[in-house]
Amino acid sequence: MNTRRPMVAGNWKMYGSHAANAALVEGLREGLASLGAATDAVDTLVCPPFVYLAAVAGQLGDSGVAVGAQNLCAETGQGAYTGEIAGQMLREVGCSHVIVGHSERRALYGENDELVARKYAAALATGLTPILCVGETLQERDAGSTSAVVARQVDAVIAHCGVAALGRGLIAYEPVWAIGTGRTATPTQAQEVHAFIRGRIAEHDAIIAGSLRVLYGGSVKAGNARELFAMPDVDGGLVGGASLKAEEFVAIVAAAAV
Repeated sequence: MNTRRPMVAGNWKMYGSHAANAALVEGLREGLASLGAATDAVDTLVCPPFVYLAAVAGQLGDSGVAVGAQNLCAETGQGAYTGEIAGQMLREVGCSHVIVGHSERRALYGENDELVARKYAAALATGLTPILCVGETLQERDAGSTSAVVARQVDAVIAHCGVAALGRGLIAYEPVWAIGTGRTATPTQAQEVHAFIRGRIAEHDAIIAGSLRVLYGGSVKAGNARELFAMPDVDGGLVGGASLKAEEFVAIVAAAAV
C-alpha cells in the first residue's frame, strides 16, 4: 500500500506580475479553503520567479501552501557569482523547496548532469528540499533510450551526493516531449518510468526507494490528474501552465487528495 504523502507543485516559470500573482494567490487561498480538510492530505507548493518569491510568500501567509524556487546556484555561501542566487538567500525569503535540473535549464542553458548534482547538493547544504527533474526527449524515447537517460540523470546525483541524499528530496519525472506541448504521457507510460526510477534507487537502498516521492511533470491538468495520480508509483505532480490558473490548480490538488 502506498503511504507516501502526495505533493502538487506549481512551476510558474517566467510568468507573472505583482498584480497577476496577487490575484492568483487570492484564488488559490479561496479555492483550497473550499476543499476543507481534504487538503490536509496533500503538500502544496508554488514556485514563482525569483523576484516575486518574498511577496508571494507573504501573500500566502498561513494558507499552508509552501514556496519554492525554480533554480539556485551550485555554490554555497555568498561570493562573486554575478546573477546567481544562493540557497541561503532563498531560505531567507521564505523558500522551503527548490527545483533543480528542469528540462528547460538542461536544454536552454546547458546544465549537465554534473552541475545538476552539484545544485542538488547545494540545496541540501542550505536547508532546502530539492526537487530533481529527470526525463527524456522525444528523440530519446523514440530511440528506446528512456531508461538509459533517466538512469544516467539519477545516477549522477547518487554518485555526487550518495543515495541517502535522495531520501531528503523528491524526484519529478518530466518527459520533455510532454512539457508545454499539450501532449501527456499516458498513465501507463508515466507509471512505467516512475517504477523504473524507484527500482533503480532500490538497487542502492530499498527503504529510500519505497519512501521517495516521485512526481509526474508533463502537462498535468485537472482533466488528467486523477488518472495519473491513481498510478501506484505516481505521488503527485509538478504542474506548469495549469498552475497559473487558480481553479485548475485547485482541481489538481483535489485530485491528489482522493
